[in-house]
Amino acid sequence: MFEFIIGDIVAINEDYIVLQNNGIGYKIFTSINSMVKLELGMKNSMIYTDLNVRDDGVFLYGFVSEEEMNMFKLLQMVSKIGPKIALGILSNLTTNQIKVAIMKKDLDTLCKAPGIGKKTAERLILELKDRIDKDIDIEEEDTNNLNLNDYNEAINGLMSLGYTRMEVEKITRTIDTSNMSIEDIIREALKKLSKQ
Repeated sequence: MFEFIIGDIVAINEDYIVLQNNGIGYKIFTSINSMVKLELGMKNSMIYTDLNVRDDGVFLYGFVSEEEMNMFKLLQMVSKIGPKIALGILSNLTTNQIKVAIMKKDLDTLCKAPGIGKKTAERLILELKDRIDKDIDIEEEDTNNLNLNDYNEAINGLMSLGYTRMEVEKITRTIDTSNMSIEDIIREALKKLSKQ
C-alpha cells in the first residue's frame, strides 16, 4: 500500500521508530541495521515500508534501503518465516551477509539470527538459493574483515554490560575492526560509549 514514507524521526525505540509526516506519527518496526543509520530528529528521512495485516493487528515495517526491504519480503517467502523472524535476521545480518551465507550454504552464519535453527537455515538456503541476486562479491565482509563470530562475540560482550544492541552496533561500525582482537574492539567501543 505504501512504497515509502518521508518524514521526521521523532522517536527511536528498541525495535521500532516513530516517523512523523503531516501531523501523523507512524510506528514503523525496523531492523537494527536500519536503526543505526538513523538519528533522532532527522528531517525528511525516507523509509521504505511494507504494510502487514494479521489477525492480531496492522503492522508497518520499514527500512532505510530498498535492498533491505526487498530482502525482508524475500525472507518471508520461506515457509514458517514471518515478519518477526525476518526482522530478527535483518537485525543480526546485513543483506550481503545473508546472500553470501545462502550462496556458500553457510548454516552457522544463518543460525546466528534469533529463531533460526539448523532446519530453518537449511530451508532458507533451499528456498532462496535461486531467488537471490548473485551479482555481489562473495569475499566482501561487512565487518571490516573481522570474523562474524568474533564480531558477534564483541557485540554480545558489550550488550552484557547493559548497552542495547542498537547502541553497540552504532558504535562498533565507527571502529576500524581490522586486525583488532575481541578485547580491543570492546575496549575501543567502551571508550566511545563513555563519551556519549
